[in-house]
Amino acid sequence: MADKQSVGFIGAGNMGWPMAACLVKAGFPVNINDSRREVANNFVQQVGGFAPDTLRELAQKSDVVVTMLPTSVIVENVLTGGDDNVFAGMKPGTIVIDMTSGVPSMTQRLAERVAELGGVLIDAPVSGGVPRAKTGELAIMVGGDGAAIDKAMPVLSAMGTSVLRTGGVGSGQAMKALNNLVSTGGFLIGIEALLIGQRFGLDPAVMTDVLNAATGMNNSTQKKFKQFVLSRKFNAGFSMGLLAKDLSIALQVARETGTASPLSAVVREFIVSAEAKYGPNSDHTEMARLCELLAGSELGTAEG
Repeated sequence: MADKQSVGFIGAGNMGWPMAACLVKAGFPVNINDSRREVANNFVQQVGGFAPDTLRELAQKSDVVVTMLPTSVIVENVLTGGDDNVFAGMKPGTIVIDMTSGVPSMTQRLAERVAELGGVLIDAPVSGGVPRAKTGELAIMVGGDGAAIDKAMPVLSAMGTSVLRTGGVGSGQAMKALNNLVSTGGFLIGIEALLIGQRFGLDPAVMTDVLNAATGMNNSTQKKFKQFVLSRKFNAGFSMGLLAKDLSIALQVARETGTASPLSAVVREFIVSAEAKYGPNSDHTEMARLCELLAGSELGTAEG
């Protein structure tokens, strides 16, 4: 059996840490980097792997470089910017896997620059949240060169159970943004229905059970309403600011393709309003609180 590829993993946040941990568990030599040096050091102490002093050193030691960062602007800076960057040490033949929920057009431009240095960039954003990141059961939407994806498949498969090829580079990020658009729309219409039902006299917890047994079921009715809204915990682990970014990307794709998207625009504007009200670091499930504010009532607490 051939030696496993060495992986440079940049971004040990809420999602990145458990994803990188899955790679360590799968036996990959992992070089970890985070803008917070202490986080990278803690990862090595608690999970394993190595924490090179610089991005240049990380690139020199890695066959595959994974970026799991908040925005495409940060990805570009990590790859090309400042006194220390990935490009300074990247070897020909390196596969860069951008797992950021980024802007497809920016990612396509970065892919061209990686190619000029003899490497290849594919985009592979994820869905499933922190719980599935911890278990290595993410859904990964991957766009780019087919041969590069084939070579990267062992790395991707260590983090996700569904690796879905979406087309050319940037297509994974477009799909991720559109997925989050659909997910958010389902959340908002569901919360609105619960508020209507509660005003009528229905129990929101019972309504959630009925929706989950009927055709109104969606990811939010199954995994968010009781767990994070009715419980009043609002701690699903994904920020309002990142969701607003994803929906803005979806609307940007709509504009760039000349596609009318009136419902999408309403959903996006609602999230931007919720972000302004509760802050970009608030949990995305707190958008239910804006629905409650507009309705003039608060959803009842779920038992247990």
